[in-house]
Amino acid sequence: MTRYSNLDPDIVMTKGVWRWQRQRLAAGLPKPPKEGYAAFKERWLVTPDFTPGPPRAWWLGHATVLLRIGGLHVITDPHLTERASPFSFAGPRRFVPAPAGADVLPPIDVALISHNHYDHLDAGSIRALLHRNPELVCYAPKGLGDWLKRRDVKHVHELDWWQNHGHKSLDIHCVPAQHWSRRTLWDTNKSHWCGWVVKHQGFNFYFSGDTGYTPRLAEIASRLGPPDLAALPIGAYAPRWFMHPQHVDPPEAVRLHRELAVRHSMAIHWGTFELADDSLDEPVELLQKAMAESDLGSEDFWILRQGESRLLG
Repeated sequence: MTRYSNLDPDIVMTKGVWRWQRQRLAAGLPKPPKEGYAAFKERWLVTPDFTPGPPRAWWLGHATVLLRIGGLHVITDPHLTERASPFSFAGPRRFVPAPAGADVLPPIDVALISHNHYDHLDAGSIRALLHRNPELVCYAPKGLGDWLKRRDVKHVHELDWWQNHGHKSLDIHCVPAQHWSRRTLWDTNKSHWCGWVVKHQGFNFYFSGDTGYTPRLAEIASRLGPPDLAALPIGAYAPRWFMHPQHVDPPEAVRLHRELAVRHSMAIHWGTFELADDSLDEPVELLQKAMAESDLGSEDFWILRQGESRLLG
């Protein structure tokens, strides 16, 4: 069976995992947010407004972005349930509830899946979306098509890096990311990982998925044009000695914003689950510092509450 690799095939993703687990347990990491969990949830969660209107993007927590464009609704890595885990009783749980369930979302036309980790590919969320949207079209990287079909997704497009496929007025491109995949002890890197670019009438949306920093990601903009909106991850980066190949940190997210000549970026992949040693509130603090050092303002790099949205201009 195929084993997928990164642009740099010598990158090692999970070396030292048990050392990391021992160190974080001994240090009591991650620490709670400075204001406490309850106050953090109160501050960073709002009820989304899905009133029909012009093109708009919502952050629905973690890596889930809802995009209304071309009269269609596109959702990225939908995660709307309580845990990022194969179990309902164990595994990483949400510290901020999903702002909306599938029952209150607008009709979803397209789901973009970046890879198979449980915080990005959630079986319960896929089932709930299919119940409401039986004609849902799913785009996934190579090796994930069968998983989706076994869960009764009728319309699956499985793409390799740099392949594209149109859906109505949208042109959807699968693009590289630096990461890895696994859902069990036996399937490491048997499916691929990716980012996505969605193009519509001159508007260019880039969803990075999970990725470590590599200057080779700049090829996305050189091939497909600078993004008008990029959803870039800023969390789950600590400790750097372990996480740096697989997750960008806030300064690297700002670096990607610059190198891809992004018009607006949206901070994602923070403030929902405790997946690494950084506390829930640390990524946004470091992002604000990195933005100030790069002379970026709040309209350049959006820091949204979960459920909050912005118009696409």
